[in-house]
Amino acid sequence: MSSGTRRNWAPRALPADPQATARLREWLQSGAEGKLDVIGLDLSNSDLSGGNFSESWFSDAKLVGAKLAGADFYRSDAEGADFSGADLTQASLVRVNFDDAVLRGTVLDGADLVKASLYDVDATAASLRGARILGASLIGVDFRGADLSHAVLQENSFKVTVDHLTKVEGLSGTVFGPVQAMDDQGVSREIGGAELERWVSERGGSLQVLPVPGGTRDA
Repeated sequence: MSSGTRRNWAPRALPADPQATARLREWLQSGAEGKLDVIGLDLSNSDLSGGNFSESWFSDAKLVGAKLAGADFYRSDAEGADFSGADLTQASLVRVNFDDAVLRGTVLDGADLVKASLYDVDATAASLRGARILGASLIGVDFRGADLSHAVLQENSFKVTVDHLTKVEGLSGTVFGPVQAMDDQGVSREIGGAELERWVSERGGSLQVLPVPGGTRDA
């Protein structure tokens, strides 16, 4: 890359899609602070690890299998984006909008999800080992088969679906429930309050379920 490359950072591997590659190159040469616009573009299998994408637009983009470890997505919009199989290890995802996104099999180990928004998200088989999920909204998130081991939660809306394959060993913190728990027969039931605390405790975690603001503690 030339001396005009933004902060001397360059992708380790560009997307195969010519339009996405052209947009990235234009953005890099502009030296713009954040605000990359790749709405609807295909960045699958690219390696953008360590990039600074603060306040950028990834809505409806495809990032299947992309390497994004250590990248900064502060306040970015990734609504409807597909991150299936992507690597977001140690990524900064503070205040990111992931509504309607696909995080199927995505690696989010050690990621920072403070005040992120996740509504109707498919996160089946995702890995969030040691992730920080603080003050976030997780509503309608499918965590079946996901690994939440040693993740830290704090005052999150946590209306999610879990199953007998969801790992919660070392999971800690506080949430507003309830969750949908599926057994190994595929039967789902709602659990909250003390029952949810027991469910997590039996699997090696420790959660406190908080009273819903303006309401009562989940039963």
